[in-house]
Amino acid sequence: MTSHYFDSSALVKLYVPEKGSKWVLSILRAVGADGYPAHQLAFAKIGIVEVASALARLERQNEITVEKRRSLYASFMRDNQSRFRLLGLTDDILHLAARLTYRTVLRSYDAVHLAAALTLNQQLASAGLPPLIFITADDQLYEAAIHQGLAADNPNHHP
Repeated sequence: MTSHYFDSSALVKLYVPEKGSKWVLSILRAVGADGYPAHQLAFAKIGIVEVASALARLERQNEITVEKRRSLYASFMRDNQSRFRLLGLTDDILHLAARLTYRTVLRSYDAVHLAAALTLNQQLASAGLPPLIFITADDQLYEAAIHQGLAADNPNHHP
């Protein structure tokens, strides 16, 4: 099983059709030979707030209806219970995020996402598991993840 860390810019693509959505959905829907999901999807719990905010923004901009926002948010929250691995924010993650803001040009929550992914990647390595793949549609965050040694991909680079 491959582990993927999704920041909110990639996570939203699971619920709102846009460039890269089909590729992101293919990761979510992939099934292994054993019939179980082929990939573990993880993100920091702050992603819940960010996805809610993105959906609300789409509603305010009249790109989706109130009913659609509610439906998408309900689907997202169901997936949080059954499909995703949500990562809590520990002091170590927050301190690492703060240090990342000095070494990169990342915004605060982007630094938190990168710190959470780096921490999860270290946990996977310590357990002898394959490294995770960091998924983001944010070019600066993508570059920062690569610079920090993570395997990374950008859904916007896929049809």
